[in-house]
Amino acid sequence: MDIEHVRSRFAKHFNGAVGSVYASPGRINLIGEHTDYNGGFVFPGAVDKDIVAEIKPNGTNKVRVYSIDMKDLVEFGLNEEDKPRTSWAKYIFGVCREMIKRGVKIGGFDTAFAGDVPLGAGMSSSAALESTYAYALNELFDGKIDNFELAKIGQATEHNYVGVNCGIMDQFASVFGKAGSLIRLDCRSLEYEYFPFDPKGYRLVLLDSVVKHELASSAYNKRRQSCETVVAAIQRNYPEVKFLRDATTDMLWEAKSDISAEDYMRAKYVIDEVQRVLDVCDALGKGDYETVGRKMYETHHGMSRLYEVSCEELDFLNVKAKEHGVTGSRVMGGGFGGCTINLVKNELYDNFISQTTEAFKTKFERIPKVYDVVISDGSRKLA
Repeated sequence: MDIEHVRSRFAKHFNGAVGSVYASPGRINLIGEHTDYNGGFVFPGAVDKDIVAEIKPNGTNKVRVYSIDMKDLVEFGLNEEDKPRTSWAKYIFGVCREMIKRGVKIGGFDTAFAGDVPLGAGMSSSAALESTYAYALNELFDGKIDNFELAKIGQATEHNYVGVNCGIMDQFASVFGKAGSLIRLDCRSLEYEYFPFDPKGYRLVLLDSVVKHELASSAYNKRRQSCETVVAAIQRNYPEVKFLRDATTDMLWEAKSDISAEDYMRAKYVIDEVQRVLDVCDALGKGDYETVGRKMYETHHGMSRLYEVSCEELDFLNVKAKEHGVTGSRVMGGGFGGCTINLVKNELYDNFISQTTEAFKTKFERIPKVYDVVISDGSRKLA
């Protein structure tokens, strides 16, 4: 992201002023899908695509925000009743309000921002926006809030001002990201650990199917209910099981007669996926990227056949990856559209991308978007 572009737009819209510049990244999740609400692990990392904002306190009680990408200027106050109608501005307003609730004396400020985190590709541009402002305002207004609470401020913004009941992973990865490392986050205890991710000889690339099926939200709720139903069945014999993360395949087998075949499949996927995250962590510790890739394919199979959250386009991309010798490939995110994440050897990359995009275009009459990503640092001050 070009910092000078942001600086020039800020100067133009705020009378030549010079402020401080901050950035927060989007994220990928290498493995660990639908494990968060089952008390399991996720394995995200920050990427080299950011929201960048220049900010300067203005001595008033008003916030003036210019979205460079939208070419739109919005002004709002800092009281609850001042919530803006503009959708993108609600994220910044929500961060201000959540910080005020935590005792930070937020004053008015002028700001301009832009980003190169792709919208709708599953890299969490909204979390990057929230983290940028939480991190910046904490520093500019002497908030003394720790990074974990900054991530929770982003999550609370989604819950209370945007209407999205999200987990903590996206904001956590954006704030805590570290170049060359992925982060294993325990979604139950919120303990975390960095693992080296430096795949020399490989590239990490996302292929965006450019599709989002409408049944995603209702299907998500149905799968979550399946998991809760299975936990209740297992608890009859194992009351210590609180989440599917606590269950084993043997426990699931014992409960098979008490649950539907569909619920059994859903739970089998989750229990296997929790273990796959741990297996990938072990493999990375040994620099074993072949095992990492194999586990990615296993996740895709589970999401497609057991959890049933893939779609024709994503399955097509996954098959093409396997045909072209890609080390690992799977659907990334909740499913029903979005991206596949692919771990590709350098020498196979060009052929994989060119032939897969052409085959996808022939079959679906549109071209998938291609995003190369590098694991990078989280929230930071740039200038």
